[in-house]
Amino acid sequence: MRFGYWLPVFGGWLRNVPDEGMEASWEYVSRLARRSEALGFDVTLVAELNLNDIKGPDAPALDAWTTAAALAAVTERLELMVAVRPTFHPPALAAKQAANIDHISRGRLTLNVVSSWWAEEARQYGVEFDRHDARYARTAEWLAVVSGMWAEPRFSFAGKYYRVQDAILEPKPVSQPRPRIYAGGESEAAKGLIAGACDAYLMHGDPPERIAAKVADLRARRDRLGLAPLRFGVAGYVICRETAEAARREVARITDVRQSAAGYSNYQDWIANTQLEQRVSLEDYSVSNRGLNSGLVGTPDRIAERIVEFERAGVELLLLQFSPQHEEMERFAEEVVPLVRCQARETALGAT
Repeated sequence: MRFGYWLPVFGGWLRNVPDEGMEASWEYVSRLARRSEALGFDVTLVAELNLNDIKGPDAPALDAWTTAAALAAVTERLELMVAVRPTFHPPALAAKQAANIDHISRGRLTLNVVSSWWAEEARQYGVEFDRHDARYARTAEWLAVVSGMWAEPRFSFAGKYYRVQDAILEPKPVSQPRPRIYAGGESEAAKGLIAGACDAYLMHGDPPERIAAKVADLRARRDRLGLAPLRFGVAGYVICRETAEAARREVARITDVRQSAAGYSNYQDWIANTQLEQRVSLEDYSVSNRGLNSGLVGTPDRIAERIVEFERAGVELLLLQFSPQHEEMERFAEEVVPLVRCQARETALGAT
């Protein structure tokens, strides 16, 4: 199992807690990223929204791409998974920028391709907003251009959304055959695109048995296409406490979201512009990406057991959220990760 975390570019993950002690600033996230390497974390996901989805649109939010480029220069080992939304980034230019960051990081850049859902953000920033299936059609062309620019000495493409002619991109990315492409989504359009054009599938939080079914589905789709196996990651929000009762109290505190919460209008927009496999309640939405549904809540022993269940379901990467991020990542690295490693070794020995 690889352990990753969401970089707190929005100042936190809780929609009903105004100040989580993790400000949206370069000082905070750069210190956090450097410390995470020392703690043994493998990946950080730098989410991309120009408005703050968590604390409300008026709150600060860091830019994903410039933050990732800066982190590339001050970290040594951490995989930098930067989110990219095709409607906000012309593909040939994005391919150039990504290749440059890949060189700065010496091959540590990966991309999380996200089809935009926030209509109001697009309106404010003067960006075209596609409806659901059109977004995935655009993303398919976007991926074709980016991959072609990275691979070919000169590349041309003519599609519905994008056109490039005899384009040169040098230097090529360090990562070969290309930087890894992650994507998520639960609609048929999303799963079809991911199976055919991406390298890894990222899933919202869900119990291991639901995740196992999703992994099996995408593996079957991939096999039918005759492509190399996908990798699989899951989002999760961690609440690690000495007792189960203390963990339950924290869950109650962070899910007490009312309709006056700053992020409530964003919740309505998100529901209207996504196609999910299950209804998401306002309480689920209080923590982003259905993180609590992963069940990483309780004592260190219980959380470690749950992580092993995800590993058995086919998950290779956990993308975790914590609050407050720095302090709870320290606790997780000290109290949970050693138990996971120990259980994994015991499982491996039992299989021999």
